[in-house]
Amino acid sequence: RGEVEEHLLALLARQRERADDAQGYGPANLVTLLRELRGHLRGLDLSHLSLRGAYLQGVEMQDTTLAGATMRDTVWTSALDAAWKVAISSTGHYWAAGSRRGEVHVWRETGQTLHLVWRAHSDTVSALTFSPDDRRVASASWDGAITLWEVERGTPLWTVWQTTCVSLAFAPDGRTLASGGNDATVRLWDAHSGTSLETLPHPAPVFAVAWSPDGRLLASGSFDGGIRVWQMQATQPATCIASLAGHTSWVRGLVFAPDGTRLASASWDRTVRLWDVESGRCLHTLEGHTERVHTVAWSPDGRTVASAGFDTTIWLWGAETGSSRAVLQGHSAPVYSLAFAPDSHRLLSGGEDSTLRVWDVARGQCVRLMQGHAFRLYDVAWSPDGTRLASAGSDRLVTVWEVAHGMPRMLRGHGLTVEGVGWSPDGKTLASGGWGNAIRLWDQATGACVQVLRDADHPDNTFHAVAWSPDGRLLASGSYLQGVQVWDMTARTQHWVGHTHPTVLRRVAWSPDGTRLASGGDDSSVSLWDASDGTLFQTLEGHRGTVASVVWSPDGARLASGGGSGSNGEVFLWDAHTGERLRTFADAPCSVLALDWSPCGNLLVGGDSDGRLRWWGVQSGDCVRMREAHQGAIQSIKISPDGRQLASCGDDGAVKVWDLESGELLRTLRCDRPYERLNITEVKGLTEAQKATLRALGAIEEVTLPL
Repeated sequence: RGEVEEHLLALLARQRERADDAQGYGPANLVTLLRELRGHLRGLDLSHLSLRGAYLQGVEMQDTTLAGATMRDTVWTSALDAAWKVAISSTGHYWAAGSRRGEVHVWRETGQTLHLVWRAHSDTVSALTFSPDDRRVASASWDGAITLWEVERGTPLWTVWQTTCVSLAFAPDGRTLASGGNDATVRLWDAHSGTSLETLPHPAPVFAVAWSPDGRLLASGSFDGGIRVWQMQATQPATCIASLAGHTSWVRGLVFAPDGTRLASASWDRTVRLWDVESGRCLHTLEGHTERVHTVAWSPDGRTVASAGFDTTIWLWGAETGSSRAVLQGHSAPVYSLAFAPDSHRLLSGGEDSTLRVWDVARGQCVRLMQGHAFRLYDVAWSPDGTRLASAGSDRLVTVWEVAHGMPRMLRGHGLTVEGVGWSPDGKTLASGGWGNAIRLWDQATGACVQVLRDADHPDNTFHAVAWSPDGRLLASGSYLQGVQVWDMTARTQHWVGHTHPTVLRRVAWSPDGTRLASGGDDSSVSLWDASDGTLFQTLEGHRGTVASVVWSPDGARLASGGGSGSNGEVFLWDAHTGERLRTFADAPCSVLALDWSPCGNLLVGGDSDGRLRWWGVQSGDCVRMREAHQGAIQSIKISPDGRQLASCGDDGAVKVWDLESGELLRTLRCDRPYERLNITEVKGLTEAQKATLRALGAIEEVTLPL
């Protein structure tokens, strides 16, 4: 084997001596043989070669050099993480995907060439749709922003706000954009200017909106399983002309048939329903999915309905009969979004497994795979003795790091994203919570999962944060639309549930004496609860956007909250007893997603959606230090128990440890990405979007400074 490898490397060296146009497919073929022989392409010298048609997707290339190489028609691993939304323009020229990290990826030439990647939002892209003329694309996010972009250059045209917008749809004439969100409204916007035209009230959060092909009707689906059909009128407010009942859980997808006579709905009750629009009658209930159905699409030729969801499969149904035609298998995690190509022959799917797949509808086969490799870390926590750090993220892992030497231990068991992690005060147990209605308790001595806590009343619940009470007797969690949930850790049972109105609660924090619990979320308020029985005794209002972080002062007398919307960051200081807002901290140019208070009480540290850390003086409210820390948003920061170090994590999948006093970076904890230290200096044939993707996965470019 060693002799074969040496021979192949010698052949590559000979190819390097030839001109680029004379190398042909030789170097790419030799690289393919090396990959098959070694199982990877780590540590190779591939500089100054012409690689035509090389398939490098899913291939590890750490410490390899491509300096000066020419790349043609190369397939790379993408920096895409979970694809929450996919869209195809009306002509099929542009394809797009919106990611969990807030990025929008656009391909041109029917998905063949990566055209642009930009960070559109500070949170998950929850909705994505092209305008009918193909020139614009609208995106929405859990961060509350709805933005219209010019497709060719990725430039923003306008931005408006709606609480946790989760659905968008352009009217067929392109003049109106409809949105639905957790504020239980459907909003209509002027697509040219972003001006608000009308607000349609709903009895529950709205998860799906869809226009009829003639633009006269708008359908909306909601949290309570109901569907409303609105009639648009030129000079009068829209009127609800029908309410369609039948689903028993959230309606997450809606689409009209191309002829406008029928409506398809996808629900978390595991069914798809086809409705007659004129009568409101359910024509067919499509059953077959074994898990929640999240998305539905109707082919442009009207013949096929496609549905997908948490069982990882895509079902193709005959639109006339409602019978199953095929079940497409290949995704390894929930499928969140589907889009048909204009010819109806191809179907694009995206999901939790960081892949985009293109399917041949007639044959039911995957004909193209775009593999991503990126994940976000949502939370980080110090062990009580300060020797270990635990992190949790979209890779479905809880990772425990030895801070001194950076060795990781992976705790596996979560089936979906993990958003919260926390150590018990005695350091013996680690709690982690996330998607899939699961809070897992881990024994730190063995790494074994010893118990799973679930919300028995709401099997579709999601946990966004976990926090142990100071005495370790209670565990609190913030959830998706189901309030604050507190567990008795002696009995391992639910102790109380605190409800306001349905909202996403992103952070929970105990007062130092354990008598109060603070929560913050997407309703722009901070709620204070009596820890003994869950009584809501105070609501702190004043934030204009999401409250992403809450933290108590060491003496429990004050409370800090951070959040904001887009370019408007907010950090407030509150009197924890009177609820009076004492101070607004300066210099917060974008959303502040993470906060922690120094043990001495004189410093507040924050991490923002642009990847910066800031230190504020509590008394003055002024920013006294700033550090560029992460690529993408910082999701969590925690000060070590001894008050000397700060840990941060975020969208780039790294945990970083800083000296709290000086702000010096001490170490970075991260497993190698596929292209870690891959040298792409002066590589030719790559678009700027492709180079940015490679850098996001660890590639480096050497810069020569002029003398």
